[in-house]
Amino acid sequence: MENVSKYNELLMTYGIAFGSKVLGAIALWVIGGWVITLVGGLTTKAMGSRSVDPTLTRYTEAVVKVALRIALIIAILGVMGVETTSFAALLAAAGIAIGAAWSGLLANFAAGAFLMVLRPFKVGDMITAGGVTGDVLEIGVFATTLQTGDNVRVYVGNNKIFSDNIVNYSQNPYRRVDLSAQLAHGVDSGSAVLQMRREISTIPNVLTTPPPDIDVVGFTPSGALLAVRPYCDNKHYWQVFFDTNRAIERVAAAAGWPTPAPVHVAVTRH
Repeated sequence: MENVSKYNELLMTYGIAFGSKVLGAIALWVIGGWVITLVGGLTTKAMGSRSVDPTLTRYTEAVVKVALRIALIIAILGVMGVETTSFAALLAAAGIAIGAAWSGLLANFAAGAFLMVLRPFKVGDMITAGGVTGDVLEIGVFATTLQTGDNVRVYVGNNKIFSDNIVNYSQNPYRRVDLSAQLAHGVDSGSAVLQMRREISTIPNVLTTPPPDIDVVGFTPSGALLAVRPYCDNKHYWQVFFDTNRAIERVAAAAGWPTPAPVHVAVTRH
C-alpha cells in the first residue's frame, strides 16, 4: 500500500506539472495565433495607409506571419520544457539537410523575394508565366496565385515563374488585337481597306491613337489577305476582338464580296 501511495503521489505531482504545461502550451497557441493575425492585419493596415503597393503589402504580411509562427512554435516548446537553445542548435544543424531536401521550396522563396524587388508584375496585372495566363491575385512567399479566364485558380511556383519568360499584358497603356480578313479574287483591296477602317473605327473602345492598322499583308491562293489590327486597353481586349470579327463579317456582307476560294490553274503538258 505504501508503494501504491508513492506511485499515486508521483503520478499526481508529475501529472499536474505536465498537464499545466499542456494547458499553457494550448493557451499560448491560441493567444499567439490571435496575436499573429492581429499583427498581420496591423501590418497590412499600416502599409495601406501609406499607399504601399498591394503586392508588396501582401508579401510582407505573409513573411511576417511565417516568422511569427516559427517564433510561436519555439516559445511553445520552451513552455513544454524543451531546451530552446538546444532546439535552435538542432534546427540549425538540420537546416542543411532540410535545405538539400527542400531546395525547390527554398528556390521558390528566393524567387519570390526577387519578384518583389524586380517587380515584373503586380497584383491585378494580367500575365502569362509558367505556362499559365491569368490575373495576378497574390504573390505569396512560395507561389503566385493566378485567376485564369475560364475562372480557374492556379498556384504557380515562384521559381518556375522567375526562371521562365514573363509576359505582362497590363504593363503598357494599350495593346494590339491581331486579326485578318481573307479577300476573294477580284475584290479591290484598296476599297476593302477603306471600308474596314471606317467600320472598325465605330467599335466601342477602339483607340484612335494609334489608329487601327489595316492593309494587305500577303496573298494566298484565295486572294489578298488583309491584316486587321485595332488597338485597345487590355481590359477591353476580348470585347474589341469579337466586335472586330463581327465588323469584318458586316463589311463583307454589305459589300457583297464573294466567298474566298482557291483558284486552281490547269497545267497543260505537251
